[in-house]
Amino acid sequence: MSKKGETNKEALKRLRDNRMYRIFTNLKTRNETIQDEEGQEVKEMIVQGQAVTFEQETTLFKCGDTEYKEVIDRNAFNETDMSDVIFNYNHGGKVVARNRNNTLKLSIDANGLNIEARLDGTEEGRKLYEEIKGGYIDRMSFCFTIKEESYNQETHTWRVLKIDKLYDVSAVDIPAYDTTSISARSSRLAVAEKEQKALERAQLQKERSKKLLFKTY
Repeated sequence: MSKKGETNKEALKRLRDNRMYRIFTNLKTRNETIQDEEGQEVKEMIVQGQAVTFEQETTLFKCGDTEYKEVIDRNAFNETDMSDVIFNYNHGGKVVARNRNNTLKLSIDANGLNIEARLDGTEEGRKLYEEIKGGYIDRMSFCFTIKEESYNQETHTWRVLKIDKLYDVSAVDIPAYDTTSISARSSRLAVAEKEQKALERAQLQKERSKKLLFKTY
C-alpha cells in the first residue's frame, strides 16, 4: 500500500529501492531433443544454476575500513511468495521464462535455491541461451524483498531470516562485484554510516584525552 500523499510513481520507486539484488553462482546450459504434438523434433534450450546460496557470507559494501556482510538463512524461503517469478536479462527487458507457464522451475535444497529455465520459447530467450552457452554471460542474480532480518553489530553482518517475495532470477553480464550485491538498501548504508561516525567520534575523543593528559603532565 502506498503511503499517504505518495504518487504511484513515488511508490514504485520506493518499492524498487527496497528490493535487494544479489549475484550468486555460475549459469550452465544443456539441451534436449523432444517431440512436439505433431511428432516434430524440438530442441529444448535449458539453463540451470543456483540463484541463492544459504549460509554463505556475502560482502555487500565497504564503509571506511569495515566490510558489511549478509547471510541468507537456510529457512529464509519458508514463507516466500514465489507465485509469479520471471527469468530475464539484467533484471529488465522481455521475459524469457516464467514459473507461471512452467518454463521456469524453482527448487530448494539444503544448499540454496536452484533454477531451471527453458529459453527456446522466445527469440530473446534463444539469443540469451547462446550467449550463456558461449560464456559471454555466466552470472545470475535474484531480486527480492525482505520480511524479516537481524543485524550483528560486532561482525557487521545482516542475516536475512524471511524473504517476503521473490520477483525474478536474472542472467547478468557485468555484476558490480563478483558474488556480492549489485545494490544495498539505503537503510543499510545508513546503519554503516552511523557506525562509522560513532567510531570517528570515539577516536576523536580518545585523541583529545591523550592531548589533555599530555598537557597535565
